[in-house]
Amino acid sequence: MTTAEKKLDKVEQELARPDISIINLFDQLIEKAYEARASDIHVDPLVNSVRIRFRIDGVLTEAYSFPKSINNEIISRVKILSRLRTDEHQATQDGRFRYILPENERNQNGEKNKFIDFRVSIMPTYHGENAVLRLLTDKNEQSSLEDLGFSEIDKKKIETAMKKTNGMILSTGPTGSGKTTTMYTLIKMLKSPEVSIITIEDPIEYAVEDIEQIQVNARAGLTFANGLRSILRQDPNIIMVGEIRDTETASIAVNTALTGHLLLSTLHTNDAATTLPRLLDMGIEEYLVASTVSLAIGQRLVRKICSHCKEEVQMTHAMKEALAQTSYTALLLNVDVVYKGKGCEKCNNSGYRGRICINEVLVADNEIREAILRRASANEIKKIAVKNGMTTMFEDGFQKVKDGFTTVEEVLRVIHE
Repeated sequence: MTTAEKKLDKVEQELARPDISIINLFDQLIEKAYEARASDIHVDPLVNSVRIRFRIDGVLTEAYSFPKSINNEIISRVKILSRLRTDEHQATQDGRFRYILPENERNQNGEKNKFIDFRVSIMPTYHGENAVLRLLTDKNEQSSLEDLGFSEIDKKKIETAMKKTNGMILSTGPTGSGKTTTMYTLIKMLKSPEVSIITIEDPIEYAVEDIEQIQVNARAGLTFANGLRSILRQDPNIIMVGEIRDTETASIAVNTALTGHLLLSTLHTNDAATTLPRLLDMGIEEYLVASTVSLAIGQRLVRKICSHCKEEVQMTHAMKEALAQTSYTALLLNVDVVYKGKGCEKCNNSGYRGRICINEVLVADNEIREAILRRASANEIKKIAVKNGMTTMFEDGFQKVKDGFTTVEEVLRVIHE
């Protein structure tokens, strides 16, 4: 019997007991989620049951179904751990807590883990309160740009921008596209005793040694904009803003980058080229955007083929016909063999294990700056960038298909075009 099966039995045994212990049950859920490499745990109250789902490699999977009668007890346990109000049932609540792992639990590198940090969101729904718990583990602590999936060419572009003493490096994409992980990776590469690095985040997802991290607190008046103003009086060399959400934050960030600071941040846009018109739409002057943005990284996360059950697959006529509907048919025109995961115990029979980034890195060269000054569209900026050597996300994705990292279906799933 595998460890996973043992833990599944423990949960079922706990549910079958007349004196069920919610504490033990919840601990087993956490350990099961950690073992399954889940990034989130969803506790969803339904009409007659409570559905427990794990998000594994970006995809939600149903793990358990509990009796509806224990929903309130599970939510109360989450609230107690997160130090939230247990008597409040009609309002949203956010919190965090730390779970101490048993001594025999080890991470993917075989090293002992002492704890997992959780970010918690609780919300009242029609059938009762739900909870979503984000697992904040240090599994990305040793990540490099290569580990994240950046090509050698794109890596050099990023490293060149990082050597500058001012300007903006922006990571863009939708929620869950790995932007924060990329920012943390860059911060860890930049940190040294010779520079002062300060971040302002909402929330702080990972603690990084030797840098100052500030948590946004809107109730206390500490917003991104106000915090950024205060940071400038702390004599920093490098600043990371968790997210540029509004015009005020964008304006201060741009002026900060203009006055001798290297600023890193994230922005919600569909691709790298859209980043520049988005800043203009937020009310930033054209010459300021042109003067400060050094680099825009557009990215998505795709699931990696499981290395334990990876196998070759011949490109069929049907697969090529499906690709013909996209604008990048030529990328796999002469490819006869691709790869897929057959499905095994290691990957829960999904054929995928882990994720990798597909990306595009837009360098704001002179031609791009001129396009910004005349308020060119995102399409025009993208054409200029491609002409000047930018590899698009689609191209990068299909290159990773050729190299055997992921599948055609996975690239098409995350990039809708």
